[in-house]
Amino acid sequence: MDWDDLEPKKKVAPLRNLEIMGIEELQDYIGELKAEIVRAESAIAAKENVKRGAEALFKKP
Repeated sequence: MDWDDLEPKKKVAPLRNLEIMGIEELQDYIGELKAEIVRAESAIAAKENVKRGAEALFKKP
């Protein structure tokens, strides 16, 4: 079993209509997306650390 199998499945958010957004709104949106990417990468790194720890604990000599 993979650790990711325990995570609840989440639906993909609908795409925003970029046509109606101004330049400043688009720049703010990009900033929000970049912040979310950093947050997701941090969560991945934390999960990888837990996985490595578990693998080291249960590794056969």
